[in-house]
Amino acid sequence: MKLSNLIESLQVYTISKDIRSVEITGMQMDSRQVSKGDLFICISGFTVDGHDFAKQAEAKGAVAIIAEKPVDVSIPVILVRDSSRAISMLANFYFQEPTKDLPLIGITGTNGKTSVSYLLEEIFRFHNQKTGLIGTIQMKIGMDSYEVKNTTPDALFLQRSFRKMVDEQVKVAFMEVSSHALDMGRVYGCDFDIAVFTNLSQDHLDYHKDMDDYLRAKSLLFSQLGNSYNKNNPKFAVINSDDVHSHLLTKSTAQPIITYGINSDADITAENLHLNANGSNFDMHTHKGTVTINSKLMGKFSVYNMLAATGAALCAGVPLNVIKQALESTTGVNGRFEPVVKGQSFGVVVDYAHTPDSLENVLTTIKSFAKGNVFVVVGCGGDRDKKKRPLMADIAVKYADEAVFTSDNPRSEDPQAILKDMTSHLSEGNYKQIVNREDAIAYAIQLAKDDDIVLIAGKGHETYQIIGDKVLDFDDKAVAAIWIENTK
Repeated sequence: MKLSNLIESLQVYTISKDIRSVEITGMQMDSRQVSKGDLFICISGFTVDGHDFAKQAEAKGAVAIIAEKPVDVSIPVILVRDSSRAISMLANFYFQEPTKDLPLIGITGTNGKTSVSYLLEEIFRFHNQKTGLIGTIQMKIGMDSYEVKNTTPDALFLQRSFRKMVDEQVKVAFMEVSSHALDMGRVYGCDFDIAVFTNLSQDHLDYHKDMDDYLRAKSLLFSQLGNSYNKNNPKFAVINSDDVHSHLLTKSTAQPIITYGINSDADITAENLHLNANGSNFDMHTHKGTVTINSKLMGKFSVYNMLAATGAALCAGVPLNVIKQALESTTGVNGRFEPVVKGQSFGVVVDYAHTPDSLENVLTTIKSFAKGNVFVVVGCGGDRDKKKRPLMADIAVKYADEAVFTSDNPRSEDPQAILKDMTSHLSEGNYKQIVNREDAIAYAIQLAKDDDIVLIAGKGHETYQIIGDKVLDFDDKAVAAIWIENTK
């Protein structure tokens, strides 16, 4: 593609040299990934400034640079006010506006994003439609999986991936949309058809200045659905009306709103709800009819996730009977309330719960069917929201018979300091601190007797532990399995 044609999508820019003869064969934001013929975009990140690597990109074959300030290179430089915004426009144009041809469902909220996206994947699989998915665990195109670095990747990755989905005849895509991504503009250029809100509770206050700012960021997904109506391409907002923050989100969109809830007068509701250790049973009332759901998924939070997925699927035209079949067939998501079973006489559950709200949801669910004691292994991540640390500890000692506080990706922080933040205010005595996560898991499993349950919370699907600048192999499920075998 001619660079002169590509940069027309930017509207406002200045050019250091004549670019009429410049052809580009790709775009990169990471100088290490640059190949001959690429356009290199300098992004000013939190820890690394791409402008410092312009020379390296040129040496690797870049034919032009997008930058916010002058850089010392001999190839053409296009100066823009905001390179992060520019990359969204450039990528959308370069990859031929892929989401114009791909129905896109975005899911945002503190908890439940991954579960809702995988429920939607299951629903559309039953509807015989090839799907695409981008989220915390991975990217999927059909049955093929790809690694992702962030819950919501950068704009270049997104548009490249959506083009691949369109080329491979994907019929609908689902994407977890984080508050960081919305605030940073990573999803600029994504033409969402349906936006789903799960819930909002304390998290990410290391990035957002307060909860109001966190909510503001979430609301961007709904405002970005647009202000006009097209009967040939309708858009919808699916909102949890039981959440106290839902009123702001309903005001943030001009599009039709479908509400769901258990306690409120919503469009999609669950009644006659029965929860137990084998799953959940309820009557689901919708604006398209009523069905009874017998699900293998446990806990009230799972019911909310099913209602959210149902709302989005109905908006996308999936028949209610197909939704019922899918919800009743699914057994859950990797690392979300996932049992570790090795023939032991007690339960072990691994869950991603890493916020006060999600930890409380999981522990109250376990308490509702536990016959013996409940033990929880939990920590808090380093270089992240410190305000939630004492809240996590409060919930752990409130609902568990014994809490074991340990490391959870301490990153650059001292793990002991994190544990002090969690426990210094506690007056209860039903907890123990064990810095080493494997030792903590082993201790809890060795405590467990017949009918007890051990919850290992915080990391879920993750297969690593970040300590200092090292990323070490660590899988809660694998470690738990080893220690279960050792206790037999």
